[in-house]
Amino acid sequence: MENWTNAKLCDVANLILGAFLFFSPWIFGFDAGAASQNAYIAGIVIAILAIAALAAFAVWEEWLNLIVGLWTLIAPWVLGFHGNRTAMTVHVVVGILVAVLAAVELWIMSQNPPRLTTSR
Repeated sequence: MENWTNAKLCDVANLILGAFLFFSPWIFGFDAGAASQNAYIAGIVIAILAIAALAAFAVWEEWLNLIVGLWTLIAPWVLGFHGNRTAMTVHVVVGILVAVLAAVELWIMSQNPPRLTTSR
């Protein structure tokens, strides 16, 4: 049961990170453009996946969170955030944290998969 608790903590952390990424353009004053749009979209996706994982765990949600975390990490170079170091830093830090949390959760579940039946 402790592994299930750890998985839930990872999902709650991802929910907070998604919300932080979504609100970061207002908090840090990003310019309107690719950095802000990516923060809004990636933040919403991360938060929705975290809520879905909290409601009913599925491995595919963690794989998608890993992919979105990696996208958030590389987005500053792909989308060209060169003029906005704050946006670049926020995306890189949040991307690393989301990807690491998703990878940890996948590892936890692979070590001790949840049982669907009760033991006798």
